[in-house]
Amino acid sequence: MRPAEPRDAAAIRAVHLLAFPTPAEAALVDRLERDGDATVSLVADQEGEVIAHLLLSRMRVEGDGRTHRAAGLGPIGVLPPLQRSGLGSNLIRGALAIAEATREELVFVLGEPEYYGRFGFSAETASPFASPYAGPYLMALAFGDAPRPARGKADYAPAFTALGITA
Repeated sequence: MRPAEPRDAAAIRAVHLLAFPTPAEAALVDRLERDGDATVSLVADQEGEVIAHLLLSRMRVEGDGRTHRAAGLGPIGVLPPLQRSGLGSNLIRGALAIAEATREELVFVLGEPEYYGRFGFSAETASPFASPYAGPYLMALAFGDAPRPARGKADYAPAFTALGITA
């Protein structure tokens, strides 16, 4: 696992095009990068070939009268022959370690509760935040022991809305 480099852009796009049934995730990664909303971009490579990619993006999260440092996890793409091999899990753990080290307060994810729950994500942590994605698939992980807002608002980067990404 390593930080993505500009020379990885075409390979990252190819991973997402192969990993998902539509080009939406590849387009989302492109737009988040272009808009400057990508905060962490990690790749797994094998003999110099990018085989998996994960992106964290900037979010606007407000609650109890203040803005909270927060990121959105995803997309995460792994080449199909290597899916379910642990690559995605390793990228998630790496990204969460970076998020915590850079003092993010919250990381949100849209995904399967059973899968993301194993990393500490829960719908309960996300539930105080109004979001167009609210529901069982919007989960959050909180770092530190600071009190969490009783209610607030969580907005993903504009690229999600622009591309019609829904829960």
